[in-house]
Amino acid sequence: MAEPATETRNPHNRLHLEATVVGSNPLRYTPAAIPVIDVLLEHQSLQTESGQQRQVALQLKAVGFGAMAESLARLPLGVVLQAQGFLAHTRNSKGIVLHIQEFKLI
Repeated sequence: MAEPATETRNPHNRLHLEATVVGSNPLRYTPAAIPVIDVLLEHQSLQTESGQQRQVALQLKAVGFGAMAESLARLPLGVVLQAQGFLAHTRNSKGIVLHIQEFKLI
């Protein structure tokens, strides 16, 4: 029987989303003193699916750590941004959250 590969497999998990910041909790810190912020993003767009136009509207929880958290904490509600990051389970595993790794204002 062959030995399992020891290389870490890195399947794609990247999300690029244009959204409005509609909610934000105060900046907090982990026990290791790393800044963390939870934000709520809202997205609306018109998408084509099977040749038909479809109105899409959603809200997505997002989180930022470290310097990213500090940058997100300075944003006013209502600002539109283009966020990039990866999806993971929420702390209680009852949903998903976008871990924002980059963003730019639109």
